Amino acid sequence: MNNKYKILVIEDEEHIQTFISALFEANGYAVITANTYENAKHMYASYQPDLVILDLGLPDRDGMVFLEETRKAFSTPIIVLSARADENDKVKALDIGANDYVTKPFGSAELMARVRSALRNARRNIDALVTHNGKLILGDFSIDYDARRVFIKDEEIKLTQTEYNIVAFLSEHCGKVMTYSAIIKKIWGYPDDGSIKKLQVNMANIRKKFGYKLGETNYIVNELGVGYRMIEKSE
Repeated sequence: MNNKYKILVIEDEEHIQTFISALFEANGYAVITANTYENAKHMYASYQPDLVILDLGLPDRDGMVFLEETRKAFSTPIIVLSARADENDKVKALDIGANDYVTKPFGSAELMARVRSALRNARRNIDALVTHNGKLILGDFSIDYDARRVFIKDEEIKLTQTEYNIVAFLSEHCGKVMTYSAIIKKIWGYPDDGSIKKLQVNMANIRKKFGYKLGETNYIVNELGVGYRMIEKSE
């Protein structure tokens, strides 16, 4: 699909899917479509799209399931496009990890603006990670991935192997909330009864080494009951 942004449109109403696809193609995007949950999973895995447009009312499973499962491992921008206008649905979708929520009927110009905004924000996150010599730099915080070393204000922070792996994983998804389950799966590869406690202990040690003080963000934010998010110091 060349170098165009790839957008996966998950929509079971044929006329809406056709309209959205034509709209995106007219604006220079490459479009992939799916009309069921199962098809959407397959298309996502096969094409790894740059952005997803997600209808919640799918015939085989609720679109919330796709959103939740995708967010456990990926930070791809997802814009929910749904007839559900209830505030509870919007809050739930955004809490699970949707980047935006647009209700039907929708305006073409508004939808395109939201798509551009989501892609722009995703691009910023990627650009922040493209640094010289395998390094990430966020203000006075930096990681040398090749050497597996972390610095704050040019002072090395001594981390254990597990602590470093957690920090590196969060940095690769900078700006996105990574759920407890996603972190545990990445770091330990399996969940058990003590997984969350083990993660919390490691995170407490990391934040202490980072100089955490009550009321300050200090690079990693705890989204209570959900997971952790790495931010820029200036946020």
